[in-house]
Amino acid sequence: MTKQHISYSELKIFTECPHKWKLQYVDGLAGFTGNIYTAFGTAIHSVCEQSALEQLPEEDFADHFDIVFLDELKKLDHKPENKLIVEMRNQSREIFHKVFPALQELFPGYEVYSSEEGLYQPITELQFDRYLKGFIDLVIKTPDDKYHIIDWKSCSWGWDVERKSDKMTTYQLTLYKKFFCEKHGLDPKMVETYFGLLKRTAKKDNVEIFRVTSGPRKTKNATKVLTDACNLINKGVHIKNRNSCAKCPFNNTEHCTR
Repeated sequence: MTKQHISYSELKIFTECPHKWKLQYVDGLAGFTGNIYTAFGTAIHSVCEQSALEQLPEEDFADHFDIVFLDELKKLDHKPENKLIVEMRNQSREIFHKVFPALQELFPGYEVYSSEEGLYQPITELQFDRYLKGFIDLVIKTPDDKYHIIDWKSCSWGWDVERKSDKMTTYQLTLYKKFFCEKHGLDPKMVETYFGLLKRTAKKDNVEIFRVTSGPRKTKNATKVLTDACNLINKGVHIKNRNSCAKCPFNNTEHCTR
């Protein structure tokens, strides 16, 4: 049975290699299962989410991070070295107390509109039923009645210019904006999008929030990438992209040989 929805993560994998998408989402094989860095990201996201909802007082940030972080580490196939675990716990303390001051500096007088808001919107450009599924980390509203979509990304020292402008990276926010506007009946001109970098090893400016433009042309291009992928999935087209083999967990296994 064909899945009724597609997430941005699935779309990204499909654009990398349709065959890899099939192995994971049709055949049910495990791809990348996480590491200490994704565990850190999950924990720091949880602090941001719970604090935005005012369900977590600031004095409990560290304890909450540690609980989620250590719980995520238990799910890994291989336990990381204790030295690295302690180092990353310490790094977290340099981040989460700076998140909301950074928001207040960039968006004076803001209010939280939603945190971890779910999206399950029909892709109306298709000739068959398919939905875009996703979660928006944070939406805030400023006194000028504009909405600001923010997606948190944990990283080491930050992103270079190439990463910040990468099409598939920024298309995540473009698509979230499109379907957020459709969900709430908003004028896209009243919605802006941002990445919030939560930097573990930065000497200063551990929190960097930067805007990603998502105008009509970019929205059209991102939507085409989405609908092209959905049409190919609907037709059962899962060709191999030989250019993406190097970092693929299925490369040179029984599931995929060159």
